[in-house]
Amino acid sequence: MWKKFSSTITIVFLILCAAANSIVKASFEDEVDIKRSDFPDGFLFGAATSSYQIEGANLEDGRSLCNWDVFCHIKGSIANGDSADIAEDHYNRYMEDIEILHSLGVDAYRFSISWSRVLPNNSKFSAGIEPFVTIHHFDYPQELENRYGGWLSHLMQEDFVHFAEICFQSFGDRVKYWCTINEPNLFSEFAYERGTYPPAHCSPPFGNCSTGNSDVEPLIAVHNMLLGHAKTVKIYRERFKSEQRGVVGIVVHSFMYKPLTEDKRDKEAADRALAFNIAWILDPVVFGDYPPEMRHYHGSELPKFASEERIILRDSIDFIGINHYATLYAKDCIYSSCICNDSSCTKGSDRAIRGFVYTAAERDGVPIGEPTGMARFFVVPRGMEEIVEYAKKRYLNKPMFVTENGYSSPLNKVEDYHHDVKRINYLKSYLAFLARAIRNGADVRGYFLWTLMDDFEWVNGYSVRFGIYRVDPQTLNRTPKLSASWFRNFLSNCSLNYVESCNSISLMNTDESRAQSE
Repeated sequence: MWKKFSSTITIVFLILCAAANSIVKASFEDEVDIKRSDFPDGFLFGAATSSYQIEGANLEDGRSLCNWDVFCHIKGSIANGDSADIAEDHYNRYMEDIEILHSLGVDAYRFSISWSRVLPNNSKFSAGIEPFVTIHHFDYPQELENRYGGWLSHLMQEDFVHFAEICFQSFGDRVKYWCTINEPNLFSEFAYERGTYPPAHCSPPFGNCSTGNSDVEPLIAVHNMLLGHAKTVKIYRERFKSEQRGVVGIVVHSFMYKPLTEDKRDKEAADRALAFNIAWILDPVVFGDYPPEMRHYHGSELPKFASEERIILRDSIDFIGINHYATLYAKDCIYSSCICNDSSCTKGSDRAIRGFVYTAAERDGVPIGEPTGMARFFVVPRGMEEIVEYAKKRYLNKPMFVTENGYSSPLNKVEDYHHDVKRINYLKSYLAFLARAIRNGADVRGYFLWTLMDDFEWVNGYSVRFGIYRVDPQTLNRTPKLSASWFRNFLSNCSLNYVESCNSISLMNTDESRAQSE
């Protein structure tokens, strides 16, 4: 199985490496006219996916069950009873998807490696034009959960390092950009605080799970993830970097937070929210320890790093990966009561694990921005500039990549897949504010659109659509939306107001296109 799989990946790399040698008025901000030439030379533009969300083929070629395989088949876990058993069948249709990437003209492709496929029983790989590889994106072998409790155990650190080492050995000659772990902050929140991701641990008031401690377990899980990251980077730098000459970073989920009112306490709450969500991950890998804000409020509940652990943690990233979609309001819960009374807030705001901060997307019943298909993802383009500026200042302008940014179509509305204008407006507006942050000195080196195609969006199943390509649920045919045309023309620096005026890609589905060319 491994020989077949490795050969497949080699073919993918050869094909993609060979490829390496405004339409409507924006409704989210003032009209913007953004061009590729507004970004620096050498800036990487790409699309992003993750293995579990698109691959399918969950039992092919010796792949073992992962945590999500098991979770998806627990009744009530996933919207509409969906699963990723087949997903977009990328595992068998990857050549077609590479053709799509070629047609878009992207510089790079961010994807993840399926831990369960590389190590079927605790022994894969996707591909890219310039490969930008995430080693761990939420999925891991169920065996590790059964054996010792996954990320709640220090044993997971060593298994992760072993997995990463195999990835470096097998693919490091072709991969120059590595992300160790995707969104440790978000995964720990959903898996160990809210209990909506596997292993579904939580406690009141966050949820009613059969097991878990929402106040403590997220801290333990992140602690193990950070040490797994640091040990992985140490091995890469000592054993592989001199020959492979790659760089390694970590990816953080990054809401921007704005004070709910002009009150000083709400302004402090917004700063605290940033520390408890973003600095929680980035302070240790830049400075070697948790943010002082967290240490102050968590006390002994926050794990401590030993002196030798702080040494390997400090400066253990070459770049910061920022996944940014939206901005939320923040309200202080230390000196005032906080009651979650709308769909955009989360319970437990008056707890230390939440930084004693109430976050929501509404103020006096008025949303912070235009709603999307995700409950807390409201459109606030200026947040892109603000979150980049925050990272620039706090982390001394460490190189950054926007590793995810994209628009989910509103739920329960029929989307015209050939005319997804709101997605185009979203992308234009967010890119415009990113370009402004770069002009103001932020060292941002790339941008990855989420996502290439409609996929399995975790607990939302297939009800949330982020893709610039539609995937027919019956035939799995890929059909470009208007946003795919816009993105392709943006990448070719077409600055005309209407996509139709540019040399855009065909809007026929991939099967029709292939038939006409034969």
